[in-house]
Parts: sequence; structure tokens; C-alpha cells
Amino acid sequence: MITKIIIPITLIALSIAGNASAQLSQAQLNGQDTSKIINPITTAMPFLLISPDARAGGIGDAGAATLNDVNALHWNLSKLVFNEKKTGIALSYTPWLRSLVNDVNLAYVTGYSQINKRQAVAASLRYFSLGKIDFTDINGNLIREAKPNEFALDIGLAQKLADNFSLGLTLRYANSNLGQGVTLQGGVTTKAAQAGAADISATYLKDKVKLGDKTAKLVLAGVISNIGNKVKYTDVSLKGDFIPINLRIGGNVLVELDKFNTLGFVLDINKLLVPTQPLYDANKNIIKGKNPDKGVIAGMLGSFNDAPTGGKEELREIIFCGGMEYWYDKLFAFRVGGFYENPTKGNRKYITVGAGLRYNVFGLDLSYLATGQQNPLKNTVRFTLSFDFAALKPTNNNDGGASNE
Repeated sequence: MITKIIIPITLIALSIAGNASAQLSQAQLNGQDTSKIINPITTAMPFLLISPDARAGGIGDAGAATLNDVNALHWNLSKLVFNEKKTGIALSYTPWLRSLVNDVNLAYVTGYSQINKRQAVAASLRYFSLGKIDFTDINGNLIREAKPNEFALDIGLAQKLADNFSLGLTLRYANSNLGQGVTLQGGVTTKAAQAGAADISATYLKDKVKLGDKTAKLVLAGVISNIGNKVKYTDVSLKGDFIPINLRIGGNVLVELDKFNTLGFVLDINKLLVPTQPLYDANKNIIKGKNPDKGVIAGMLGSFNDAPTGGKEELREIIFCGGMEYWYDKLFAFRVGGFYENPTKGNRKYITVGAGLRYNVFGLDLSYLATGQQNPLKNTVRFTLSFDFAALKPTNNNDGGASNE
């Protein structure tokens, strides 16, 4: 219970006090190896970046350029027009902090439909529950029970502009109700933070690329997600906090080994498009870096050159994730992947494995985070159920083309 209380209250406290930042004196800065200064980027509503589905979870939480993805609305809406199946629905469940508590989880439901050969629409709902928390007074007497939660509702449209190029636009409403109206020290009362946001995505697909004596598909994708307003968890917070505006660039090379076997190599590169916190002295004066109090657009544009210790720190803010996905006859899949974040920017490093099965109308994906220091998903199995009701209809499509499904 103590752990669960700490989670929402800590996030709210960060919102009131401002983003966490490194405090150094000028003398310390001059004599310190800047590559070792720990200065992670923090945002409100980080749940918006959590990988919601097990397929991507098996390849290192990468998904910008995978094909035939029923969960494309989270990763890259524009690739939906390249899906081989015209419709799809998926339900995903991710336990959270399973080694500490048993009622914190992320649930995700999404569906899409291709209107015609050039357009597709999609919608989704994700719900992050922090379980039940008992709020007590200083004497341990129960004040009330609460169920902190966050959710986001998405809708989107994908449009094919050419046979091998498409764009997507997603609109999002997000609500983060962590404090449940709790009164903090000083008489500050918390409130739900709300955001309206959008994703802009693009996909390029090159079919029948020759790799020696093999044929491959090449997919390149780019997404800017969560372009939205700053949020506040209390009325006394004047500046507001950025939500996790994120740039994701992805690639996928899908090799047809033969009629039944395909092998995909997936890579995503991510960078948060929000200000990097400057370095402060003990009096909260900026000694290196730029003032992070900016508007949304200025914060996005300035995020490429605002690291307090320069270009090398900017490069350390890039996150790499990806892996390999093998399919046999579009029925069975095996996946392995990895995720890397620089030690000074969060230090998330882990290896994932996963598997998939497709049979008639049903699909099942499982993933497991095999290693990862202090990761909330360590030793946790995630799963996704997908449904293709169109598969119940008779079809004359007997080709054995690769799908990276």
C-alpha cells in the first residue's frame, strides 16, 4: 500500500515543484565529467508512451514500421492502409509493478477498419489503473478510499497518398487523475490533469526489394506523437508540465526466406521533444542550459539544442529499441528485442522475448521482459488478443506473400 501511495503523490509533487533537475555549483560543473551528469527528461502523463501491446513488447517496444499491426493507432496510424486485413480488433493487458502489488495494470482496446483501398479509420481506449489506495490521517485513521487512474481516448484517419506512401492524423484526449482531490501540505488540493493532443505520422513502403537472391520489403516510418497542451495537477501550479511529445523514426526490413518463412528486422529511434532541464545552483539559478519555461511549439523546436552540456548530451537523449520477428506460414511467430536508454537519461535497459499465434479469426501475442534493472515490467508476461471477423468470410486469396504480421 505504501508503494502505491508514493506513486501518485510523487508525480503530483513533481508537478507542483517543477521537473526534477540536477543541482551543481559552477565549480563542480567546471571540474566534472559532463558525460556523467544525471539529467533525465521528465514529463507529465508518461503512461502515454507505455507500449500497450504484446507484439511490440516482444521486439523491444518497437512498432513504428511493423506491418499488419492491429495496434497501429498507438505506434503509427498511417501504416494501417497497408494492412492486408480490412478490419481488426485487439484487447491488451499489461500488469504493472507485479512484484510489489497485484492491482496496478494497463488495459488497452483498439480497432480499425479500412474504408477503401486508400483510407482507414481507427479508435482506441487505454486505461491505466493504480489500484485501490487508502488515504489516512497522521494517526492512521481512514479518511477515504480512492482509485487513481489515467486514461486516453484516440481516434484517427490514415490516408494513402500514393501506392507506397501514406499519412495519418490521430486526435487524443487524455485524463490523469492521480490525486483524487487529495489536500497536500500547505492546503494545496490536487485535481485531474487534462490534455488534448495529436499525432502526425507517415509511412513509406518499398515492395520487392532484392537482397541477394531473396526478396524483401522495406518500411520507413516517422511519427510525432502527443503534440498537446501543458497540464496542471493543482491550481497553484502556474507554468504547467509538458506531456511526452515524442519523435519516433522507425525502419523494418522484412525478408522472404521462402514461401513459408519470413524474417523481419525492426528498429525504432525515439527522442522526447520537450525541454531538457538546465543545471541549477542551490539557489535555483541556471548556471548552464536554457530556461525550460516555454510554449509547446517553442519547447518542441528548442528540444534539439537545449541540453545544458551540449551536443553530446543531446545525442544521449536518443533511445534505441528494436529486434527480430520470425513468422512461419503467417501462423506462428517468435520475437526477440532490446531497449537502450543512456544511463544519464533514465538508464532503462532490457531484453524482451515474445511469441505469436494466428488461427482463423483469433490471434494471440505474448511478451516477456527477460532482463531489466528496476523495471516495472520485469518478469511480467503481457498478452494481446486480436480478432479478424472478416476471416470468417470465404476468400480466394491463396497467395503466400510475406506479411510481417
